[in-house]
Amino acid sequence: MSTNRILILIFLVIFSSCKQNKNSSDDSKVLPEEEAPEKMILNSGNFDTIINGKQVELFWIQNGKMKAAITNFGGRIVSLQVPDKEGKLIDVVVGMNSVKAYAESSEPYFGATIGRVGNRINEGKFELEGKEYQIPKNNNGHALHGGDKGFQYVVFDANQRNDSTLVFSYLSPDGEQGFPGNLEVGVTYILTDDNALLMKYEANTDMATPVNLTNHAFFNLNGEGSGTILNHQLQIIAEKYTPVDQGLIPTGELRSVKDTPFDFRNFKAIGQDIDLENEQLSFGSGYDHNFVLNNRGEEELYLAAKVIGDKSGIQMNIYTEEPGLQFYSGNFMNGENEFKTGEKDKFREAFALETQHFPDTPNQPDFPSIILNENETYQTVSKYQFEVVRNQNKQ
Repeated sequence: MSTNRILILIFLVIFSSCKQNKNSSDDSKVLPEEEAPEKMILNSGNFDTIINGKQVELFWIQNGKMKAAITNFGGRIVSLQVPDKEGKLIDVVVGMNSVKAYAESSEPYFGATIGRVGNRINEGKFELEGKEYQIPKNNNGHALHGGDKGFQYVVFDANQRNDSTLVFSYLSPDGEQGFPGNLEVGVTYILTDDNALLMKYEANTDMATPVNLTNHAFFNLNGEGSGTILNHQLQIIAEKYTPVDQGLIPTGELRSVKDTPFDFRNFKAIGQDIDLENEQLSFGSGYDHNFVLNNRGEEELYLAAKVIGDKSGIQMNIYTEEPGLQFYSGNFMNGENEFKTGEKDKFREAFALETQHFPDTPNQPDFPSIILNENETYQTVSKYQFEVVRNQNKQ
């Protein structure tokens, strides 16, 4: 997915001038080496600063088997550690080791909460109740993930309720990034007893406005810095996808995946068809497409996808209430940014699977609506559940 090079210099100035002095208690914020995945020691002190008058921190949640590090700068998942087939903790989410690194990154969305509207809006324009709105263009003449200063740069208010639950909240004021209405947003992260990271999103508004919240974690189920994701086995529970034009804006069609490289109805390697001659793959330089999930109406939270790390044996099962899933195969990662392990963000060494409503929905009348009206509550849940597959031939 294209990156936004607007490096928020104000954040960097504030970071260098306002960073609080560390004291001896900071040593307890360093994940002990014997508990950390190989090469990765994450120091919470690197996230202890003030931005725009608000405290930034790194928070840890755990359930006895899994651990997650999440910062309120952008509502970002920094680390997600799950046991592999040997029982060893593997960090399956790629990320940075400091707020400064995130603010400077050429890829602004690593691990971030995305809003107000995830994915692309054609030319950054939409009409609502007879009025046209303009969102800042930050992606080839279009608005991506809420504009150039979306939620990835917000400092959320944080409330750690217990060892396994963390709640972020934010009031997005009327007119922020061109969107109408004051929007109150809440995101709850829970590590559940069934080895899952549960994400609950909620929002309220005082004026009709589009809302499409998601998280942009980049995964490598073999571990951060472990190499290509092309040998991961992927299954997406979708009969159709939404084809795009050269600017990656949906055409409005819902196209069958049958007999195309987009057919992931059964497990196959991510890299199996990725280099085939195909117009849609050429537009995205690989996979960067929304899949229309098979919600058969049997239950609210339904299976969207499964992924298996070919080396670790870790299987991730994604459940959601959303109608779509954006699959991005790391096509624009080019080694410009350094991860927690010291490794670079190399080409196709991480992928994203974002639960969502469809791209450009405000301009696509046949897509499920994302308009949230006054006196309504936006609520959606997504779940990333982990298990171990020791015999990967069984699928």
